[in-house]
Amino acid sequence: MTALVDEHPHLGVECVLRELHVASSTYYRWRQREKEPCEHQRRDAELTEQIKKIHAGSGGIYGSPRVHAALRREGTRIGRKRVERLMREADIAGVSPRRKGFTRRDPKAALAPDLVNRDFTAPAPNRLWVTDLTMITTGEGPLWLSAIRDAFSRRVVAWETSARADADLVLSSLEYALASREVEPGKLIHHADHGCQYTSIKLTTRLVRAGIEASMGSVGDSYDNALAENLWMLIKTEGVRGRVFATRAEANLALFEYIDGFYNSRRIQERLGWLSPIEFEEKHYADQAAAERTNLKPRQPSLTC
Repeated sequence: MTALVDEHPHLGVECVLRELHVASSTYYRWRQREKEPCEHQRRDAELTEQIKKIHAGSGGIYGSPRVHAALRREGTRIGRKRVERLMREADIAGVSPRRKGFTRRDPKAALAPDLVNRDFTAPAPNRLWVTDLTMITTGEGPLWLSAIRDAFSRRVVAWETSARADADLVLSSLEYALASREVEPGKLIHHADHGCQYTSIKLTTRLVRAGIEASMGSVGDSYDNALAENLWMLIKTEGVRGRVFATRAEANLALFEYIDGFYNSRRIQERLGWLSPIEFEEKHYADQAAAERTNLKPRQPSLTC
């Protein structure tokens, strides 16, 4: 109707409306609706602003699943498909993963058995740690990153960098992990690949002293250390991809901002019930404390006649 009126301005609005048998009040009410956005459109605009804020807060990392989860954490009830549509319309997208990785095996070294068998689950923190090495390119040369990840919460419990991918690097990251976590001797498995750094006398001796069982996957199979490989995929995709580091110090700062500033504390994960690794551990300890308090409550004596 409005298109016909607009196409024939020389006839006048009233004339066209009479021919269409439309009341002028109906026409002007219709025109007003076209000028003012409807409630659905206003809500879409508000949601888009929320989505932009969440996406920016993640450093441009979150795609629609995590944006949707973040909105629900904030108390916003919204469907997943609506989030996908609004992100598409606003030209907002997360980042896509890429794969990596390498360590070199010492053919003469004694190898630990595979105690994990691709089951990267744990009943509590500090029961299974996975570890690996990866390289970040800088203008000063390679920066090697060693990290240890807890299978229970997916938390990076320790990480260290060096210009050399040697046993001292992996030992240093292990020492940081032991200093920051409460490890019970005989209850923790340390799982790695067959890299010579992990079969070194330095590392294996330290594991024995700490009461930690060493575990290694099979030769040349990344799936046997998939949880550690997955961490490199996240760091390379979300933390450093597309960035050029002039110095190792610049790369080190970027790793600190991603691992400690974002991944451990704020990056929500579906496997963790849309909590961050630190939130997931805190919930575990809170639930554990609540259960212990319940068990310590004295039982009321039963009254018998």
